[in-house]
Amino acid sequence: MTRRVPPIPGTAQRPGGRPDPEAVAATPQETTLPREHSAGYRYTGYVPHTRENEETNPTMIINSWTTRPETAEDVEVIRDVNLAAFPAPHEADLIEALRADPQAWLPGLSWLAESPGGDLAGYALLTRCHVGDSPALALGPCAVRPEYQRRGAGSAAIQAALHAAREQGENLVVVLGHAEYYPRFGFTPASGFGIHPSFDVEDKYMMALALVPERPLPSGVIRYAAAFGV
Repeated sequence: MTRRVPPIPGTAQRPGGRPDPEAVAATPQETTLPREHSAGYRYTGYVPHTRENEETNPTMIINSWTTRPETAEDVEVIRDVNLAAFPAPHEADLIEALRADPQAWLPGLSWLAESPGGDLAGYALLTRCHVGDSPALALGPCAVRPEYQRRGAGSAAIQAALHAAREQGENLVVVLGHAEYYPRFGFTPASGFGIHPSFDVEDKYMMALALVPERPLPSGVIRYAAAFGV
């Protein structure tokens, strides 16, 4: 019997391999950008530059977006961004639940993308998961304010979060999401690494990324933080 579970918030995938229409509608940056705006959102065009003398709050400029890790003052604004980006509060509530879980939350891996005017436009989160008994990272939720969608804010936040994870010594990242969006960051089907979710999902939507390819990767079943409910 196939175990049925809800879609993981912040993704566009429903278990069983069928895209969730509501999630797809809520995250157009994951579904339409590769087809309609791929020329303007090439992953190879994002070159991070770390600002000097900001060790306590490092920032990176990625394709004109200022990216930085969250601070205590950002908590409410991050919730507002996710409430604006999605039709229901699931993602916003999930972030708060993950932040309250010391086994899931990792300082420095919740990243924001700011517009040139200083508005918080995009958000990306990496939290602790496990593959088998080995630690890994789960990407999501990711969100962009509607007025800033299709302009690269989400991609900038994701790229900054991945860069920060690499700097912290992390390697394996998994994501459940649209197969045409996440490969720009280097994600490929997780099954190619011998990595699988605990629920039924079409192979191409469950992806993994090795931040340091020369390091060995674990294989096995992904165990998400309890807040994900899967």
